[in-house]
Amino acid sequence: MLIESLLSHAAQTPDDIAVIDESGRFTYRQLAGSAAGVAAQLTRLTDRPHVGLMLPAGAGYVASFYGTLLAGKTVVPVNFLLSDREIAHVMADSGIDTVVTIPQLAGKSKAGGVRIVDLSELMKTPVAPPTQSPERNADDMAVLMYTSGTSGLPKGVVLTYGNLQSDLDACIEHAGLQHKHKFLGVIPLFHSFGMTAMMLAPVQLGSTVIYMARFSAVATLNALREHAVSLIFAVPSMLAAIAHLKNARAEDFQSIYAIISGGEPLPAKLRDVFRERFGVMIHEGYGLTETSPVVSLNVPNLYRQGSVGKPVPGVEVKITDDDGRALPTGQTGEIWLRGPMIMKGYYNLPSETHQALTPDGFFKTGDLGMTDADGFLYVTGRIKDLIIIAGEKAVPREIEEALLGHPAVAEAAVVGKKDPGRGESIVAFVVPRPGQEIKPEALRESCRSHGLAQWKIPREFRIEKDLPHSPTGKVLKRVLTEMVNQG
Repeated sequence: MLIESLLSHAAQTPDDIAVIDESGRFTYRQLAGSAAGVAAQLTRLTDRPHVGLMLPAGAGYVASFYGTLLAGKTVVPVNFLLSDREIAHVMADSGIDTVVTIPQLAGKSKAGGVRIVDLSELMKTPVAPPTQSPERNADDMAVLMYTSGTSGLPKGVVLTYGNLQSDLDACIEHAGLQHKHKFLGVIPLFHSFGMTAMMLAPVQLGSTVIYMARFSAVATLNALREHAVSLIFAVPSMLAAIAHLKNARAEDFQSIYAIISGGEPLPAKLRDVFRERFGVMIHEGYGLTETSPVVSLNVPNLYRQGSVGKPVPGVEVKITDDDGRALPTGQTGEIWLRGPMIMKGYYNLPSETHQALTPDGFFKTGDLGMTDADGFLYVTGRIKDLIIIAGEKAVPREIEEALLGHPAVAEAAVVGKKDPGRGESIVAFVVPRPGQEIKPEALRESCRSHGLAQWKIPREFRIEKDLPHSPTGKVLKRVLTEMVNQG
């Protein structure tokens, strides 16, 4: 599982290009040899079962990831964009004593008081890859992936070999991914979406993946033109940056098989811009770190606008009421999921694991959604983001879509503010497009024109230059909620 594909391609198609990054091109033979060298060094350096990786996307990350697995150890991806306090927590909680990194990030690693291993030194001694991988069971932990910490300190999510392999197989089947596809990697590999879609998938297929250590809309467009990329996995904020490029043309997207969006809701306005300007559809998907991560996905031959697609093979979806009872098709409730890709649990957190996983194996996502008669899934928001006004529940995403319908709005986020009279009131944070000015009354009118009830129209508008984002571009609503409720 997981490792066999790399070793197989190294033996059968050794000269095929596996990775293109800022430092060059790497064949499958070179990648597997580097991974084997990393495995040998890690075996010598530490007897701990877990190894941390604090690296940008590229061949070095891929070799270190598979090398850690070849050494029979668990990978702990460390998000170097977290605060020093959060990084120190990840290192202490996971029990690692060794982190593979690069000199530019070594200072971050010191926050955890661990042994720092320079990737450039580690990869100087590639060896012949083994013909067989270590014996691992489906229930063995492959990756200990920490959540981004949007509320409190990050939690470790235990992802087994069986979790990751089952989700990988299901995604490849559902999306019709093939060896011939060229992947463009713009999401960090310490993120579950990036790890599965832009590392595990291309390696399993024996495909080529082009990595960018740091996202750039201009570099993405250049990569499309130079490499005839066929698959892009991205978060909406990245796609919005591409849409803002004045020199981007429909011809640049001729090689595209699919652009797949995840990580946060896809604004309808952005979807329409790509279709009208570039002639390509953005295919929205859905998943969580706890689900390895892909749960559902729109694909070129199975698409429904506004949905996050049909569940991938093996996923069972149940929409529930407040008491956990199943709701009929078309009704909105909490999304519960079951299948072989559901995490084993939260690391060293039995209480949180018990709260998240039901005795019969369903994972309570905390997301709100519904299914239609054809089985397409729609995600409407987060339970914790609901704004309750005099007993009525407002879904922020509906209001945000209405605000984004205004031509001068670049970004919008809606949160609740404590109100002694009505429980909560609605506050909208709005970022105008460059050179544009927005008046609150124009935003209220945009909400009315999109059919929002009067009580759903924000009482307060805050015009901002930008909004706080997570490393993958998701708006940090926790921060905005704290801002409006201070004092």
